[in-house]
Amino acid sequence: MITLLYFARLRESFGMSSEQIAISKDVASAGALLDWLRRRGGAWSEELAPGKPVRIAINQTMVAADAPLADGDEVALFPPVTGG
Repeated sequence: MITLLYFARLRESFGMSSEQIAISKDVASAGALLDWLRRRGGAWSEELAPGKPVRIAINQTMVAADAPLADGDEVALFPPVTGG
């Protein structure tokens, strides 16, 4: 099981701030997780579309798409923050 946390527009689009999911062994990286979530369709495929900016943190550390996932991880997804 991993815990997913959604922030900002993602939380609003998905209608939830967090969830716990069981992932299969073929979802072994942060990028593979995004691919898996996109397959849910609707807002998931729109908000997590390739090329749309989404930041990923695993256990509160910013990571790239190739970062490995492990059972018990906390994965946060959020859009980049801009200041003004």
